[in-house]
Amino acid sequence: MGRMSPADQRPAARPLTPLDFQLVLLRRMADHNPGPVEDARRELGVSLAAMREANKRWQAMVRSPRARGAAARYRSVLGAPASVTTRTVGDLACEAWLWPVPLWPTLRFEVLLGPNGAVWNEWLVRAPGTPAPELRTLADLTPWSCTVDEAARAFAPARPLEGTAPTRWGLAFTAPDGEGVRRAAVAEFTWGLLQRVALSG
Repeated sequence: MGRMSPADQRPAARPLTPLDFQLVLLRRMADHNPGPVEDARRELGVSLAAMREANKRWQAMVRSPRARGAAARYRSVLGAPASVTTRTVGDLACEAWLWPVPLWPTLRFEVLLGPNGAVWNEWLVRAPGTPAPELRTLADLTPWSCTVDEAARAFAPARPLEGTAPTRWGLAFTAPDGEGVRRAAVAEFTWGLLQRVALSG
């Protein structure tokens, strides 16, 4: 038998875990909210280096030429969905896979699959049966307070905006300020969770 190369002798990389995936979510949010992200990282009991490493390995998995489809990737990291529901989008019947996210007990990570099994959306949503936050004014829109859908419903009609990265979304809308004056604003979301709001006019 031939001798093993150094690459062959390296131990196999540890599989990504649900904890690692929470670190991936946080890493993307750190650009907007470093303070809350730091608090959450400490709550999880992991180092900054561990968060960076988890994100690095996730990105390598996503970009690998041998990468699985997005749905299989989530199952490999998060396990079987905690719940699977059928949702109608237009005339199409889709499947919504939901997983709990311990960092945000009232939220779930949702992967929405089209009829052909392709992933249409992947983001944080409110857990079924959990009351939505009361959103009446701009002051209610604090970081991590609501999801894309909740903000869009509260301040309809809201206009979706293209995000600066695949995991980011934006909404343009008008909402009353503290004095009741309606103001144009733009909200930015990462993985479906509100990060910041800025006045746009």
